[in-house]
Amino acid sequence: MPRTRIHNMNISLDGYAAGEHVTFDAPIGGAERLFGSFDGRVIHGVDRVDDPITLDRAVTSLWGQGIGAEIMGRRKFGPQTGEWPDDGWRGWWGDEPPFRTPVFVLSHHPHPSIDFPNGTSFHFVDASPHEVLRLAQDAADGQDVRIGGGPSIVRQFLAADLIDFMHLVIVPITLGRGVSLWEGLDGIEDRFTIETVASPSGLTHQFWNKNGHD
Repeated sequence: MPRTRIHNMNISLDGYAAGEHVTFDAPIGGAERLFGSFDGRVIHGVDRVDDPITLDRAVTSLWGQGIGAEIMGRRKFGPQTGEWPDDGWRGWWGDEPPFRTPVFVLSHHPHPSIDFPNGTSFHFVDASPHEVLRLAQDAADGQDVRIGGGPSIVRQFLAADLIDFMHLVIVPITLGRGVSLWEGLDGIEDRFTIETVASPSGLTHQFWNKNGHD
């Protein structure tokens, strides 16, 4: 049965997974320290790098395996607010976004779909978590759907009990402020079986599997 998954969600010791104010110059909103050790080269597999295959690289590479579609929030796609400006913005990732699948961007404002030659397409929808998940599942054609973030979107899907698997990366820093992953989710851990692996790098990987998922 296809799953709804979260991968490589970096979170600080005090529970923040993004900064508060995303801008063109600060795409993570001031929480860039969360991603100081992130090696984006391996999200499509450890065969993409010549470096040693460490625990962190091996776990990070699970991001793209078996994924047929992604759902993301508007702030992950770009820093604009309100009506979409006619500025030619096509996302943070240039001409080759790493997704290579349909991506559904949650936005209250309409925007034409954007297609890239490498198989990535962005579709902008104003829908509830249940509704957009159905769209993504249809597009995924039997594969899993990844909830790509940011933390506000992840919270919505957790609150709606739609997440089957979640990989958290606990980064040994404190931010003091930002967007909390856990706000309003008291007791959410009771829905999951949680395994933890500590890396020599100082990162801690948590794997949350929904109880009772076949």
